[in-house]
Amino acid sequence: MPNVIDITDFNDPRLDVFARLTEAQLLNRQEPSNAMFIAESPKVIHRALDLGCRPVSMLMERRHIEGQAADVVARCPGVPIFTAEFDVLTQLTGFALTRGVLCAMLRPQQPSVEDICKNARRIAILEDIMNPTNVGAIFRSAAALGVDGVLLTPGCSDPLYRRSARVSMGTVFQVPWAYLGEEMFDWPGPGMELLRKLGFKTAAMALSDDSVSVDDPRLAAEEKLAIVLGTEGDGLATKTIAACDYTVRIPMARGVDSLNVAAASAVAFWQLNGPCK
Repeated sequence: MPNVIDITDFNDPRLDVFARLTEAQLLNRQEPSNAMFIAESPKVIHRALDLGCRPVSMLMERRHIEGQAADVVARCPGVPIFTAEFDVLTQLTGFALTRGVLCAMLRPQQPSVEDICKNARRIAILEDIMNPTNVGAIFRSAAALGVDGVLLTPGCSDPLYRRSARVSMGTVFQVPWAYLGEEMFDWPGPGMELLRKLGFKTAAMALSDDSVSVDDPRLAAEEKLAIVLGTEGDGLATKTIAACDYTVRIPMARGVDSLNVAAASAVAFWQLNGPCK
């Protein structure tokens, strides 16, 4: 039988992970072994479980226990399931729980940069991309279009933030990822040096006078290529562009100067590593 617990006290400390702790607090850098994240929706939870993530507790509407979350519940025997009606959960969490279920899980151990790059042909580098929605959308495109891994600079939003994981449709648990260092000074200098040692050429997605088109045959011919994408608004840092082997543009029509970084990533991933290439 599921371990169902009706919510009777909003101040129950066991509900802190869903109602009172920020995602930065859940990350808990001081105690990595106890660091957690919140997975939202059955699809995302299933993909996290497939990776081996350990569930701590769940929060859902009563009707979903034997409804759309039944398969999730079956995979988490003994895990506490806190439950109430929709309006009570909305009051508790501060947002409408439209996808039926939240699951607090222990964070998985991330692979190293070297492990991700070892057998990879195409990787994506995300430089200081702060919007969790964009991070999640880039992961979804990376999974769909054959990118082998994603590396993030220390200024990027965490891929396991609830919104990132949800927008990615759980692909943050399918595409291997890691941070390129822990401090801001680790990029681009040491990070670029490491990529070169690992055999990668780098392609900065940016507008400049000396950029090449994304369909330039030299790019597709590179054995190992890192596609470098910049932050929303400002794009890549000047020193990052200067350090890359290529500067790459996506041809535009009707006077449009650029695409949102998530849309640009999909175009670049398709052209440089599409499933039909």
